[in-house]
Amino acid sequence: MMSMGEVINLRQARKAKARTEADRDAASNRAAFGRTKSQKRLTKAEQEAVARKLDGHKVDDRKSDE
Repeated sequence: MMSMGEVINLRQARKAKARTEADRDAASNRAAFGRTKSQKRLTKAEQEAVARKLDGHKVDDRKSDE
């Protein structure tokens, strides 16, 4: 004889899923927007420094027609 799985309320399951998604979105928004101006400037400066370093290591494969 087969046993049945656990009975769940679909409305409660949908609401629980929506809550976890909202919590995830809130956490990402806190990380992105809940920072001071100096923290934002520091992050931007770090990203620009990494980009400059990466650009400095690029190899130019184009042949010149000179």
